[in-house]
Amino acid sequence: MNLRKKSKFAALIAGALLQVVSPSRAQDSKALIDVLIQKGILNQEEATRIEKEMIRSVAASAVSTSGTKSLGKLSLSGRLQIQYAGLGTDISGTTADPVNTSHFFLRRIYLGAKANLGQGWTSSINYDFAGSTFDEAKISWTKNDAFNLDIGLRKVPFGLEEWYTSSGSLKAIERTPGTRYFVEANNGRRLGAGSYRVGVYAGGKSASGLFYNVALTNPERNEDAIAGVTSAGGATNNNAAYWGNLGYKGKSGDKFTYVLSASVGLLPDQGGKTLGIGDDLTVYNAFADFTSGGFDLQLEYFGSSNQHGVSNTKNSKSSAYSIQPAYKHGSLEYVVRYSSVDSDGRGINLSDGIRSAPGGGTMNNLSEWYFGFTYFFRGNDVKWQLGYLLGESNDTVTGGAAKAKTTGVRSQMQVNF
Repeated sequence: MNLRKKSKFAALIAGALLQVVSPSRAQDSKALIDVLIQKGILNQEEATRIEKEMIRSVAASAVSTSGTKSLGKLSLSGRLQIQYAGLGTDISGTTADPVNTSHFFLRRIYLGAKANLGQGWTSSINYDFAGSTFDEAKISWTKNDAFNLDIGLRKVPFGLEEWYTSSGSLKAIERTPGTRYFVEANNGRRLGAGSYRVGVYAGGKSASGLFYNVALTNPERNEDAIAGVTSAGGATNNNAAYWGNLGYKGKSGDKFTYVLSASVGLLPDQGGKTLGIGDDLTVYNAFADFTSGGFDLQLEYFGSSNQHGVSNTKNSKSSAYSIQPAYKHGSLEYVVRYSSVDSDGRGINLSDGIRSAPGGGTMNNLSEWYFGFTYFFRGNDVKWQLGYLLGESNDTVTGGAAKAKTTGVRSQMQVNF
């Protein structure tokens, strides 16, 4: 049988199997594929591709849909993260330290659905029952790899751990203090840039590895599932924010891969100590991720220009960086991370940068060390993480204690589906 006829025959077999496959027949189809490999009719690559399509078809057949004419496929997904935090804060020069954190809690309970409507159109919704917030709610159109369009709620293209990396793939359980300080809600110290916003997003990638993303969104981070997402705006946010990202993903040899990325966000009226009075905020991000075999190294930098970020007479240029090497061998992955934040006089609390940490006063700088590991039971879909962290803030901006430390452990069990 020549190569051309063999390819046609393999395609016919794949089509026939996908037409008749069902959960009860999947095992019989697997046996048939094994025989076809032994006879030389299919090679291993063709067989693997057919098996993957069969698995997807079986999963799709188990879902009942509304049966609309346009709906081609409905996919369900979920994520459950159960976390424990045991953290204590010691404030120098005082015996009145805050109460320690020692608690189990449900960090995320995601349930999502994605509808494929054909001709490049899809729509997806993802809801976090633990936070009572939407993680995603958008309509998408994909022309090709070079151009796709999203309209709705999603994350802006800003940050290695916040945007580029899924919360289910974080090596150190929680995001860096720098990420939290730059993207979480403005509380007079944190900047509230990045993360979830309602708007219009466009992006794409080339065959050479170049990728880009741009967005026009509401200026404020949307955190409330009702008031934030459905709000028609007001005096503090009746404006638009602009986002841009450019990056490159490359490969050298069989094992070495790398990602380089740079992003910027322009947020009118979102600077200063009080939002909506004409102070603008500009934020920057750059990161690199290098992987070779089981070794991975992540580097990230944040910068900002914040009008009246400190006071009515003083601007601020807060910055942050992090370094995170990791090594995976078999079912275990070991990780070390160091991160640092310089608020440039604006102020940062330990609780601003280290999730679940008791507060330690408003300081100028914050740093954190994290040492931990991940055990993969079934890849990233079922895993357990454990880590020890040491955080320190210093250089008071309020005239109080000059230093505070947070130490303790964090652990998390995760299931993805």
